[in-house]
Amino acid sequence: MTESSSVVRWWSPGRADWQVAALFMIGSACFALGSLPPYASRVGPAADGVTYFVGSLFFTLAALLQVLISAGVIRSDVRPRAGVQWRARVRTPDRADWWAGVVQFAGTLMFNISTFEAMQQGLSSAEEARRVWTPDARGSIAFLIASSLAFADVRHPWLRWRPRDLGWSVAMLNMAGSIAFGVSAIAASVVPSTGDALSMEWDNIGTFVGAVCFFFGALLLIPDQATGT
Repeated sequence: MTESSSVVRWWSPGRADWQVAALFMIGSACFALGSLPPYASRVGPAADGVTYFVGSLFFTLAALLQVLISAGVIRSDVRPRAGVQWRARVRTPDRADWWAGVVQFAGTLMFNISTFEAMQQGLSSAEEARRVWTPDARGSIAFLIASSLAFADVRHPWLRWRPRDLGWSVAMLNMAGSIAFGVSAIAASVVPSTGDALSMEWDNIGTFVGAVCFFFGALLLIPDQATGT
């Protein structure tokens, strides 16, 4: 006679949902690293910009895979290539997590644009505001909307503090991360009279805090992958 028991499995790269978590963690780590002034000073603005851009690409890959899973195109418990069912009907447009994934994916594309443009040299204040800050702000808004949708999907999310509830904890961390990214976007806005960012210090703090929240939000998903007997 056997009893089913939980199996904490940290290494399971063959699972699509594990890959989503790992990709988000790598992207978050890149953003957290890039926001640290000692790192930026040591590697220089160009390499720091590349760090952000690479991180945004990992965010986009994770968000895309998450959308495919929620749409039923890919099963969460198999390798993405082996589990693709391209003829499967997208059956979840009425679910909050599906919309959250789609909006978040759109936000990652905005971060792709913003971080890519930030690597360009010699931008004027007006160009930086239009090509770097505007997509960054839009990406932050998209992340905030996506996190709100996901958080609202958790049962009675606003009524109780439930740190032992895995779904609630992940949703709370993602919400906190999105708010921090929003603070960063506000702080990075260009002051017309000076052409400088409103506050580089708060820009870095918001990015770092947001990235750390997303990192641990993704980390919490990894050991919840399997059960054994």
